[in-house]
Amino acid sequence: MRRLFFSALLLTPLFSWAHNLPPIARVNLGFDYRLTWVAAMPLATVNTAQSYKDTFTEVFKKFPRVKTSSDDTYFLVSSDGMPDHPMMIGITNWQQQVPIPQAYTGSNSWKIPLKPVVAKSPAFIKGRFLRGAIAVAANGIPIFNPQNNRGEVSQDIGELDKWGGHCGRADDYHYHIIPLHLQSTVGKNLPVAFALDGYPVFGATEPDGSAMRKLDECGGHEDTKFGYHYHGLSKSPYTFIGFHGQVTELEGQVDPQPRANSFRPATSPLRGAAITDFAVEGEGKYKLSYTVNGDKRSVSYVLSTSSAKFEFNNGKEGTTTETYDRRDGSGGGGGKNNAGPRKK
Repeated sequence: MRRLFFSALLLTPLFSWAHNLPPIARVNLGFDYRLTWVAAMPLATVNTAQSYKDTFTEVFKKFPRVKTSSDDTYFLVSSDGMPDHPMMIGITNWQQQVPIPQAYTGSNSWKIPLKPVVAKSPAFIKGRFLRGAIAVAANGIPIFNPQNNRGEVSQDIGELDKWGGHCGRADDYHYHIIPLHLQSTVGKNLPVAFALDGYPVFGATEPDGSAMRKLDECGGHEDTKFGYHYHGLSKSPYTFIGFHGQVTELEGQVDPQPRANSFRPATSPLRGAAITDFAVEGEGKYKLSYTVNGDKRSVSYVLSTSSAKFEFNNGKEGTTTETYDRRDGSGGGGGKNNAGPRKK
């Protein structure tokens, strides 16, 4: 009797701890006993804020232009939305948008939950979350749904450059695939991105460098050492499939989400265009070169705090110049259009 009494005393805290754990893995295993679940599942399933915070810091410091901080709820990622690698080259289905630096800073930073919470049921992204980002890459660039806002897979219709990105309606550069090319910079043992539910996204291998194991319905899996994580894919669907963790969906995107600001209203597709180059020509000076049916053309623009001057070299059709005032946008999807350009 005395042994039974002391055994009960020892097991009571364990039962209490297990009672507060998320049941998702218990359901996946087919067990209905929390004590069995605790014994069967790796402890890495329950991640602490500190362990994720350390991983966040280690990843983003690989890119000095990205700044980070944290509060009690989120890890904050600040960037200008412009990657160190080249952009736009290789796009053959162009909406005539061009890259413009964004003020993803302060209260307008990217917010990644410090303590991801397993969702009661996954939020799959196909046909949903078509506005704004679903993840943030290690270089501070947002990652959108593989589908564009019309439901088409951007990678499959020529909308993306050689690095998996393009510009949205707010002239905001973003990826529509997981940028696996960043793995060479961060290393195989670190994520190339973080989903906006708080879970890391690794590249083509496991964090220990071994071959990728079978993925679950969300495009991720548990690991005894690294906990739950997603993987980027080099083929469709190119990103994870659904959010394993809890997210809030508001107006077709994950909330909270930074606002993107631009100068121009959204533009329309230019048939037959193929982007051949993009260059930074000085502080706030950029040039995008392209061809239309063999005719060489370009867009040159100079940005200031409040306005932007664009020069459109339309090849055989001549040159035009337009000046735009900065306008408010929203979450990569663009905001309300202003009155339009001041033409010269």
